[in-house]
Amino acid sequence: MHMRSLSKSAFMLNMGIGASSVVLAVLLIALVARTAYPRVFTERTELQSHLLSNVIQVEVLNGCGVQGVAAQFTNQLRGLGFDVVQSGNFETFDLPESIIIDRAGNAANARRVALALGIDKKNIITETSPYFYLDATVVVGADYEQLLRSRQ
Repeated sequence: MHMRSLSKSAFMLNMGIGASSVVLAVLLIALVARTAYPRVFTERTELQSHLLSNVIQVEVLNGCGVQGVAAQFTNQLRGLGFDVVQSGNFETFDLPESIIIDRAGNAANARRVALALGIDKKNIITETSPYFYLDATVVVGADYEQLLRSRQ
């Protein structure tokens, strides 16, 4: 009986050593992976860089309250090669005319978006922030039907 007790405790000890070895191997693999492939933190550069993409990233917001209008403009912009990263509702639904908000301080990109949608350049405003990781926001106003007709 004493021998049986010894073999059981030896088995348990071996199981503990085996489990600890597996945990140690996983931690070592994670350490090597973290060292070989460090995290990349994305930040918008202050200067123009040859590494920045030519793709204009846009957010589309519904500012007129008509259901589905943001989705229509999202599809239109994507069809024209813009990267629409987000769409949704604006803070109010009483915008008489559509506007473009320049988020990155790059007026040329905001003008490209306005030109693509037929929005007058006078409706481009600048509101930059380091917390916005997109180039422009399109807020669709009550003139959406006229803008959609002009693009067909």
